[in-house]
Amino acid sequence: MLQVITKSFSELTTNELYAILQLRSEVFVVEQDCVYQDVDGKDQKALHVIGVKNNKIIAYTRIFKPGDYFTKASIGRVVVAKKEREFGYGHVIIKHSIKAIKKYFNETSIKISAQTYLKKFYESHGFLKIGEEYLEDGIPHIGMLKNQ
Repeated sequence: MLQVITKSFSELTTNELYAILQLRSEVFVVEQDCVYQDVDGKDQKALHVIGVKNNKIIAYTRIFKPGDYFTKASIGRVVVAKKEREFGYGHVIIKHSIKAIKKYFNETSIKISAQTYLKKFYESHGFLKIGEEYLEDGIPHIGMLKNQ
C-alpha cells in the first residue's frame, strides 16, 4: 500500500529531501543515463507529492502553481523506483498530484513536459499531446495538457 503525502519544501525533513534527491538521481541520472542539473532551484517553489511504502520514499512528483514553472499549473519529476513500478504506483502518484493541484491551487488545467514513451500513460489520466516532440536533456519529450 502506498501512502501519499504532500509537503512544501520547508516542511520536508532533511532525510526526506535526501531520499527524494536520491530517488530522482537513481532514475533520471543513472538509470536513464542522462547528465542534467536535477537540483535546479525550483524545488523551493514546488509542493512535493511523496509516495511512501514501508517507511521508504518510492514514488514522487513535484507540483507547481501557475507561473512558477509553466504559465499553467504543472507536474514534474514524476518518478517511481524501478523495483516498485510493477504495482501501478505511477498511476497512484499522478492521481494524487492532479488532486493536489486542485486542492492547493484551485486549478484544473495542467501542463506537463512528458517523456515521449510515457504518452499513453499520461493520456490515461486525461492529458493530450500539444505541439511537436522535442529533446530535453537529450531525451525525447512532448508537451501535454489536461483541462478539466
